[in-house]
Amino acid sequence: MRPFVLLASRAEDLAADGEYAAMLAFSGLRPDQLRRLRLEAGPLPDLDLDALSGILVGGSPFDASTPPEDKSATQQRVEKEMSALLDQVVARDFPFLGACYGVGTLGVHQGGVIDREHAEPISAVRITLTPEGRADPLLAEVPDSFDAFVGHKEACRVLPPSATLLASSPTCPVQMFRVRRNLYATQFHPELDVAGISTRIRVYRDYGYFDPAEADLVLAGVRDADVWAPPRVLAAFVRRYARD
Repeated sequence: MRPFVLLASRAEDLAADGEYAAMLAFSGLRPDQLRRLRLEAGPLPDLDLDALSGILVGGSPFDASTPPEDKSATQQRVEKEMSALLDQVVARDFPFLGACYGVGTLGVHQGGVIDREHAEPISAVRITLTPEGRADPLLAEVPDSFDAFVGHKEACRVLPPSATLLASSPTCPVQMFRVRRNLYATQFHPELDVAGISTRIRVYRDYGYFDPAEADLVLAGVRDADVWAPPRVLAAFVRRYARD
């Protein structure tokens, strides 16, 4: 099987390694089938799309809506590299699934508006499929409504003109969209279970997602969440696009 590639940009090893482990566990891929590239650590190498099955993008502390003058040199480099890659990916309608940061990267590339109006605190929220989402093959094994973990300072307020809305939530209208036939972005995290999000709460307690003094309350708030459905989206993506 041609491998998938995970484009990661978490500088914190505990969170980065946990994300990779979760992607492996919920996708069903082996380490030799999912190549990880840590973009925060160095330039994105040239990718031969013909040698890959698809691209996954993990979450990131980078915010697309941050003013350019406030972005680090690393973030500016990563954004430039991602934009150039998306030029190829969109043109070829190449399989792409971006989780959380995927909305910022694909959304900006396609002309959507990403800002802080629909931020959501770290929590489990109820996601509801649109009619188009109900008909999409990546969502065939999830119910019309399901719970998923979120935690983001920004979101897509205006859907890109090229995109089809697949899922929404009461506090964040754009939870998942598709561009062309094979490019997907989710605001929710299809790779997170309770253990995974608990690790991220501890790692990112001082990153502005919540008051650090309330970390125990945030942890308690996710402890009993039933988020069985979102990982099925990740597994469906791999099954659909894996190729020899």
